[in-house]
Amino acid sequence: MFLQRRNRILRTTPAIRSMVAETILTPNDFIVPLFIDEGENIQTEIASMPNYYRRSLDGTVKEVKELWSLGVKSVLLFIKCKDELKDNTGKEAWNADGLMQRSIKAIKDAVPEMYVMTDVALDPYSSYGHDGIVKDGEIVNDETVDALVKMSVSHAQAGADMVAPSDMMDGRIGAIRQGLEEANFTKVGIMAYSAKYASCFYGPFRDALDSAPGFGDKKTYQMDYANRTEAVKEALMDVEEGADIVMVKPGLPYLDIVREVKNAVDVPVSVYNISGEYAMIKAAAKMGWINEDKAIIETLTSIKRAGADLIATYFAKDAVKLLNS
Repeated sequence: MFLQRRNRILRTTPAIRSMVAETILTPNDFIVPLFIDEGENIQTEIASMPNYYRRSLDGTVKEVKELWSLGVKSVLLFIKCKDELKDNTGKEAWNADGLMQRSIKAIKDAVPEMYVMTDVALDPYSSYGHDGIVKDGEIVNDETVDALVKMSVSHAQAGADMVAPSDMMDGRIGAIRQGLEEANFTKVGIMAYSAKYASCFYGPFRDALDSAPGFGDKKTYQMDYANRTEAVKEALMDVEEGADIVMVKPGLPYLDIVREVKNAVDVPVSVYNISGEYAMIKAAAKMGWINEDKAIIETLTSIKRAGADLIATYFAKDAVKLLNS
């Protein structure tokens, strides 16, 4: 049999497959989410996220040093706020001596080159567990945006390289950009959670920070997972308002959205490979149904192939070790 083209020729050996691979993962692709708690010498495994931990600041600094030694360039910080500090204003979020602010300073002191991103949303600080201020059962937009600006400037004052608003309030990117400019933080970036969907896959994350909503759900501000073109609209608006990076969250169930956004914007696109996605792979691997290492690399490659320039993932540390092995 004569064939003019034999496509399998470029799949024959590992050498040629690696030479012609269209998508390459490297440690530069990853952002590592870190959960931080008060106290010392604390390392609490998150029950729904096996082998992932919430650490006190001393342990977090040690982890950041190890990540840097592995070639990871960026971390994304989340803190667990004490219940007695939570209220409906979120004012602890811009406390200059708050856990987030102390964490930023400690990490930048220990590893100055590490690119530190910070979560900007009120849910860890809210007595209601929502991303915004609550009035008469409604999450109000404009007052929440004012609080997010204070929070962002506070993070910049502590030394953050980039703030990452995850709240999905209207107009917050422009307001944060203006706030940073007016405070003379002209080098601090904004990674906007532009297409953050109201997803069932966030459950383990809420376990990590005790930030589940105290009433209702988040569907009045997070996006409807049935919608596609709305994600492009949100991303384009965030870019117009001053976002340096836009994000799609979650990852795997939304790879079509990643590609749509990538095709529409002229800034880098990040994807959050979220806690539920992590938990599913961990659970299946524990049951012996899949090979965990192969699933990690295939999952992250698929996200990058879809158009992600950066991937926030709980698998980052494992992935880097696998890529370096």
